[in-house]
Amino acid sequence: MELAGRHVVITGGAGGIGRALARRVAAEGVRGLVVADREHGPAHAVAEEVGGLALQFDAGLESSVSSLISHASDVYGPVDVFISNAGVPGAMGGPEAPDESWDEAWRVNFMAHVWAARALLPEMVQRGEGYLVSTASAAGLLTQVSSAVYSVTKHAAVALAEWLSIEYADAGIRVSCICPQGVLTPMLELAMQEPAGAAALAAGGLIEPEEVAEATVQGIREERFLILPHAEVAHHMALKGSDPERWLKGMRRLVRNARAAAG
Repeated sequence: MELAGRHVVITGGAGGIGRALARRVAAEGVRGLVVADREHGPAHAVAEEVGGLALQFDAGLESSVSSLISHASDVYGPVDVFISNAGVPGAMGGPEAPDESWDEAWRVNFMAHVWAARALLPEMVQRGEGYLVSTASAAGLLTQVSSAVYSVTKHAAVALAEWLSIEYADAGIRVSCICPQGVLTPMLELAMQEPAGAAALAAGGLIEPEEVAEATVQGIREERFLILPHAEVAHHMALKGSDPERWLKGMRRLVRNARAAAG
């Protein structure tokens, strides 16, 4: 799909990958561009820069997701491309993470995609066209060793995108899932505080949000399901699928060595 002349909504658009996406998408000559974020001031600044509309919303509430889509449609007409990019890092560690962290990450990192699809699909199916794009993570294909909360919710996001792609392709709905590894954003800083998490992310190379945005626009143009800004993620996926025991041993060794080196 070409983005020129389209109505695009980007959530989590006030900074990081979302801001880079807004700038890159605007350069394609879209008809309407909505920058949505819970931080209205920064979202407004991005929207002013790209000639779009800023809307405040909370990705963790279905009512807010539905209101965003309704408001955007009132201003620019039916949504052609919805980029569900808002996310939270969740707590570090494993099952001991507090329930509040699991709940917030589940709602923002996963249910927000469900709610967007629920609100958008009836009209898109009726039109016979529409594009759902979700930002997951390489953690949703592999894992993030420093955070079970993040890994589990991102795995769920990938699974939902896969299901939607299979179920709705014949209705004209396209689905892409963005799965970068280490991206130089404020969210990365938390993961880099834990030695094993830092080692895993650094091993894949750290890229700028603009590189993710460029890969995303190209992926949408090619209507590619998996958008992998880090090419090596595909190699790791292949190893994990073909020889999971070897992959697990390698990950355990990486964690063990990183934590030993950190003292």
